[in-house]
Amino acid sequence: VQLVESGGGLVQPGGSLRLSCAASGSIFGFRAMGWYRQAPGKERELVARLTSNSITTYADSVKGRFAISRDNVKNMVYLQMSRLKPEDTAVYYCNAETYLGELGSWGQGTQVTVSS
Repeated sequence: VQLVESGGGLVQPGGSLRLSCAASGSIFGFRAMGWYRQAPGKERELVARLTSNSITTYADSVKGRFAISRDNVKNMVYLQMSRLKPEDTAVYYCNAETYLGELGSWGQGTQVTVSS
């Protein structure tokens, strides 16, 4: 399945953004869908993960501020980001995790810049 991220942009600290991930096919059969991010000079990290049975996991740095959700009918995954901080600046990617624990290929991502 191909995944295309959108919704990034420039936002002031304290602001909100909603990222979207559109899948070219069904996301129903995956163990989990996740949002990842990569800041300049840093490794890609898992930000939020939502399993097929609705268990969510968040990085400590975003707990209480970010929320992941999915729409299995529309084959969409969302990341609602609130109270954004400059350290949230990164390229954000979504990916699908199989029941073997494998991730698919990475898409282009969407840039999120938090700055005044």
